[in-house]
Amino acid sequence: APLPQGLGSRFRRRPGSRRGPGGQCPRLPGLTTGPSPNGFNPAPFDRQLKRKQKNWAALQPEPAKYDYLREEVGGRVADRVFDITRTFPLALDVGCGSGYIAQYLNKETVEKLFQVDMAENALKNTMETEIPTVSVVADEEFLPFKEDTFDLVVSSLSLHWVNDLPRAFREIHQVLKPDGVFIGAMFGGETLYELRCSLQLAELEREGGFSPHISPFTDVTDLGHLLGRAGFNTLTVDTDEIQVNYPGMFEIMEDLKGMGESNCSWNRKPILHRETMLAAAAIYQEMYGSNDGSVPATFEIYYMIGWKFQESQARPAQRGSATVSFGDLAKINALI
Repeated sequence: APLPQGLGSRFRRRPGSRRGPGGQCPRLPGLTTGPSPNGFNPAPFDRQLKRKQKNWAALQPEPAKYDYLREEVGGRVADRVFDITRTFPLALDVGCGSGYIAQYLNKETVEKLFQVDMAENALKNTMETEIPTVSVVADEEFLPFKEDTFDLVVSSLSLHWVNDLPRAFREIHQVLKPDGVFIGAMFGGETLYELRCSLQLAELEREGGFSPHISPFTDVTDLGHLLGRAGFNTLTVDTDEIQVNYPGMFEIMEDLKGMGESNCSWNRKPILHRETMLAAAAIYQEMYGSNDGSVPATFEIYYMIGWKFQESQARPAQRGSATVSFGDLAKINALI
């Protein structure tokens, strides 16, 4: 997918993971979903607040100014759709926003697309696409569709805010037809680690303790298990990192707000003191700043593909059914 216009100098794909100069980012406790009477909080996120945040972001004078990351990842999800050589009569985009995936698709691949989002204002600003679309206001955890409805389900940078990810995967699996495919992307566990570490260290220094200001993310080692438990098979999960350069920490936080990605955890701290914020910005610059004065923000992206079972699908051969040993590969020319 092409880089967002005008962002080539500060937007790049990262082949590997770095945690700051010379070592690992400090791993500090306290990033769980928060306390509850029984020691477990089954609903870490305030979904009503998240809906308000997304609606507010969609009503800003220039909402497209903050869409560069979503458009980039939406293009990469669309690339994975094009890799499957078939036409999908009916598709569903879960958490579509302004249609970041749909703008890259065409009629030869998808004949009709349902776009679902919890924020009605985002659906009012959907981008133009050649595919016939239907907009539906609904929660990602409670899809209002019958079983075996869609040939394809896609999702980009939305599922990290659901309170019950296993349920969301089960809902997606349920609305897929047999031999249907789910292709998704979501933020991973190392997303915004620079901002997380800077805020934690500043709060420890200035206030003697800290609260989680970056929402918790799913770990890649759990993603395959969750998809398998939801009923998907022939799974593919891969990770990527995108790094965006900003003038400073406050510009990062402004863009996150413009994306509708502000923290909505129930146990978030409502106020950060001015001195703490200034200290965090200084720590960010010192630990991660570049020679040109900019600071990086890393976004780890998990891409996932899962299929709904059908008898006609190819399956792995039974263990022990091979007729040629791997040890014979060195003799392949002689065998031929």
